[in-house]
Amino acid sequence: MTWTRPVLLALLATVLPLTLSDGVESAAVQSDDTDTGTTDHQGSGGNIFMSRTDAASYFSRRSKRSPRSVYESYAERVQRRRAEEWRREYYEEQRSERENHMEEERDEQNERTRERTDQWRQYHYDGVYPSYRYRYRYHY
Repeated sequence: MTWTRPVLLALLATVLPLTLSDGVESAAVQSDDTDTGTTDHQGSGGNIFMSRTDAASYFSRRSKRSPRSVYESYAERVQRRRAEEWRREYYEEQRSERENHMEEERDEQNERTRERTDQWRQYHYDGVYPSYRYRYRYHY
């Protein structure tokens, strides 16, 4: 119970200066009664807000979109087709590069395997038996 009084005093000491400072008034929204159409910009927050009539006229002007002309829609369609074509060419090029790379890797791997197998056969061949390829040819 002894700590409640100092905590309340500390809260009151922080809230009171905040409510009385000018910074809070600059960000406050004006009430509907004082909305006369004249903007009184005080402080740094005055540029953020606009009067209700200005906002209503802004949204009413931009709520209806005018239809695009034939030339605009044609230009947009041409741009879209060009972008699709570029994208298609890019992915096709990437795919062909990947396939070529994989084919080269496969060929190199086969060549290394063939060389290793031949080296193993030459090392283990003692001259008594024919090479592996011809060993079982006539036993059928």
